[in-house]
Amino acid sequence: MTRAAGNEIAFLCASLLSLQLMAKMDRINQQILQELTSDGRISNLDLADRVGLSPSACLRRVQELERSGVITGYRAVLDRQAMGLGFVTYIGVGLGEHTKEAQQAFERAMAEAPEVVECHNITGTIEYFLRVECADLPSYKRFHTDILGTSPYVTAITTYVVMGSPKDLRS
Repeated sequence: MTRAAGNEIAFLCASLLSLQLMAKMDRINQQILQELTSDGRISNLDLADRVGLSPSACLRRVQELERSGVITGYRAVLDRQAMGLGFVTYIGVGLGEHTKEAQQAFERAMAEAPEVVECHNITGTIEYFLRVECADLPSYKRFHTDILGTSPYVTAITTYVVMGSPKDLRS
């Protein structure tokens, strides 16, 4: 089999799997996902009641959503303010070099920085968009100076301080 034929077969298999997942994403599965997103610790009995299924049918659907990779895990939602991390910023970061080495070095540095809770490689006039959570302005300044300021590839930093979050589906 040629490489091109192998790639075409892989693409067709991936497309078929995608179509199968879309076909399974009916109204009830969407309700299940909405309920689990709202409360990942809901009991199967309560979940079944909310979506109008028997507990066994509901459990089968949740297990299929997990098996198919639609549900990739469960986690605790933390109150960052209660943890002393109430100073939240979004930061646009531009790199001076657009090489693989520069991106990998920057991503490694962000992975090691506990203040960085999200790091997104994006398109546009900058390369990265970060969500950074710190205790206060002085701790943010330390992060800005000691982490971002020491990266040899960073040439532009724009900080947006979060003043409130009227909608945040992560909490």
